[in-house]
Amino acid sequence: MITAPASRPAASSTAYPYNHGYIWLISIVAALGGLLFGWDWVVCGGAKPFFERYFHIETNAALSGWANSCALIGCLVGALATGVLSDRFGRKRLLIASAVIFAVTSIGNGLAETFSVFIFWRILGGVAIGLASGLSPMYISEVAPASMRGRLVSINQLTIVVGVLVAQLLNWWLVRDLPSGATDEFIRNSWFGQHGWRWMFALTAAPSLLFLIGMAFVPESPRWLLKNGRAEEATRILTRIGGSAYAAAEIAENAATANTENSRPARLADLLDPRLRKVFALGIVLAVFQQWCGINVIFNYAEDIFRAAGYDISSVLKNIAWTGSVNLAFTFVALGFVDRAGRRPLMLLGSFGLAAVYGVLGFCYYTHVTGLPMLLLVLAAIACYSMSLAPITWVIISEIFPNRIRGAAMSVAVMALWLACFVLTYTFPILNSTLGAAGTFWLYGAICVLGGIFIFAKLPETKGRTLEEIERDLAR
Repeated sequence: MITAPASRPAASSTAYPYNHGYIWLISIVAALGGLLFGWDWVVCGGAKPFFERYFHIETNAALSGWANSCALIGCLVGALATGVLSDRFGRKRLLIASAVIFAVTSIGNGLAETFSVFIFWRILGGVAIGLASGLSPMYISEVAPASMRGRLVSINQLTIVVGVLVAQLLNWWLVRDLPSGATDEFIRNSWFGQHGWRWMFALTAAPSLLFLIGMAFVPESPRWLLKNGRAEEATRILTRIGGSAYAAAEIAENAATANTENSRPARLADLLDPRLRKVFALGIVLAVFQQWCGINVIFNYAEDIFRAAGYDISSVLKNIAWTGSVNLAFTFVALGFVDRAGRRPLMLLGSFGLAAVYGVLGFCYYTHVTGLPMLLLVLAAIACYSMSLAPITWVIISEIFPNRIRGAAMSVAVMALWLACFVLTYTFPILNSTLGAAGTFWLYGAICVLGGIFIFAKLPETKGRTLEEIERDLAR
């Protein structure tokens, strides 16, 4: 377990006059990137029953999987750009770029007339998701005081689930009048199949503009400024966050770790430094596990999952809104406990809790249980995930990497996350058709057990530690 160095009082142990209003304001603005990430990601699941029929791909499992997973190609590009560009141009400029891309691609998807054009805009929109998903938590972790970092980075996950819920509610509202039992032909030729799904995508432009305006008024990351020799600007920002004594302590901590490294820009090759291999591997495995635990198939393939449980298309959209509501409610549980209970207990709870729920869910599919019990089990899985693996993984991978290579390391970790998400999303229709729903969820349950064992053996506790304290201990 991590312990404070004996040679120097931990900066995190000192009480400072934090400017809580300012800290929360800039963190919430940065976290709007998470809102757009969640909104843009989930809107595809709600629009799926309609654009598939519009493009005549509803009976083609491969094209269905491609339509729902192609954005992940863009996510990989965006995550790579985070590492290459964020250490050079800063966190703020790339977050602004992601807001612009979100706005443009949402309109592009709404206007797409062919499947190829639709795929092009989905992939480009994925670039914005890849940028925002890594940059928002990284920025927040670099401006947050140690005692508040868990809650503030978890705000990013809260905005993700708010975006998910708002998108789900808008999706349901736009097609609320769809007749029960509507045929594929009726849906294809109706307003819902011709225009309704377009509005689902196009409405994402509204929060994109809000994010763009907000980012114009937040400061650059003080740790990025220090790394790039702009100590005066960093001092002003840190002083506004916690006063002059806090600024002096943070700058001294940063200098103590910087002095142990050379000053050249970080390279991806630096991640293979023997001192960093363990922490780098830890970040990669946690990022992959957050996806391979299987929960995202519920959001991306809700229609298939709930239809297999006996629901018609109208009921599916209502159930999707329920999943978003539970997702939001239990994210607040994570906010309340991440800086009190710590990271390890919540990650272990999520891993083994999901394994148990998947075991029961698979049994119910196997015995052909339908209706309310299946909905409740799906909601239980989402509740477990949203209070543990969903927010806490982002907290951990945003805080465990050393300051100098954080941009590059975070980039690779997020790339691994999105690659794992691509594999999960693309393979679900295949697994579902070969193993059945029961076998597929039992497979996800087994992965959760293995993930829980890894977390128990390898994950240290990081709550209440400054980024520099964590760096000193993990890089030994």
